[in-house]
Amino acid sequence: MADADKIKEAKNFYLDVPVESKPFFLRGANSLGWGLQNRFSRIFNAESGRTVMLAIDHGYFMGPTTGLERVDVNIVPILSYCDALMLTRGILRTTIPSSYGRGVVLRVSGGPSILKELSNEQIAVDIEDAIRLNVSAMAVQVFIGGEYETQSIHNMTRLIDIGNRYGIPVFAVTAVGKDMKRDAQYFRLACRMCAELGAHFVKTYYVPGFETVAASSPVPLVMAGGTKLPELDALRMAHNAINDGAAGVDMGRNIFQSDAPIAMLQAIRKVVHELMKPEHALELYETLKNEAG
Repeated sequence: MADADKIKEAKNFYLDVPVESKPFFLRGANSLGWGLQNRFSRIFNAESGRTVMLAIDHGYFMGPTTGLERVDVNIVPILSYCDALMLTRGILRTTIPSSYGRGVVLRVSGGPSILKELSNEQIAVDIEDAIRLNVSAMAVQVFIGGEYETQSIHNMTRLIDIGNRYGIPVFAVTAVGKDMKRDAQYFRLACRMCAELGAHFVKTYYVPGFETVAASSPVPLVMAGGTKLPELDALRMAHNAINDGAAGVDMGRNIFQSDAPIAMLQAIRKVVHELMKPEHALELYETLKNEAG
């Protein structure tokens, strides 16, 4: 216990320094609680306001996708090059080192495989398990226009209520079925619905007119990588998305199916965080790839 007779009188109150309260750096998140903002800070870079997420959750409905046959061999060595990791609890617990200190976006919806109707998903993870895993956000698939559209929306809204209760952001992932049109009009609808119903940030695809999708969303949009593209095309897509208002990218196959995943991640980081031109980023990719042999 402190000796009350020897306590020094407080005297330096910095009266000449105004008290400052800076707004939170991320779009639409300024009024969120401290815990939500803190978890967002594990995902998004405070200096650029953007993120490079690595998506490796494909196996929850597709099985061992090419490049994800051995997560311990193909993914663990490249973890330090991404800002956040999007994955399932099974892979997180079994394969990702607990010393990994960056953002973890946990896939919490699931149910059908690629052999069934994908929109028939349910919430597949209990909030207590997400808390035990100390995740930075929870990802849920939303199928606007799908057969089970309402069910997927209710999955999202229930998760948002739970996430708000415990201070964990919810990442709404806009899913597009085989027969659904991928254009700006559709994604304006899907992203706005997710934001209006409380999603803290949204994953969506890059399409012509993406700037209108981003402008009409009050929460950050993260661009989905989609199918494997040639490296320059993937770098151009990321560059265009950032220029058009995306708050980052969440790439999977364009990273782990690349000939040089570490080099590709570093090139993508330059595009996202430093706005490097795609052609220069490709030169960096080729240089790093050649250096690695």
